[in-house]
Amino acid sequence: MDEKTQHNIFDRFYQGDNSRSLEGNGLGLPLVKKIIELHHGTITVTSHPGEGSAFIVTLPSSTGFKY
Repeated sequence: MDEKTQHNIFDRFYQGDNSRSLEGNGLGLPLVKKIIELHHGTITVTSHPGEGSAFIVTLPSSTGFKY
């Protein structure tokens, strides 16, 4: 994906690839990001057009919460 798409990929309703716009609504990655942030983590993406993309999720080993 190009840099513009990488910058917007976690925005609600954003669809960088309009050729498949009927297959989704642009809420999947924003929802994933919100869940990760609620667990005090981060998600980032790196991409090389024509080669693929990598999503990196980082979560703390301990949040201090008691269940």
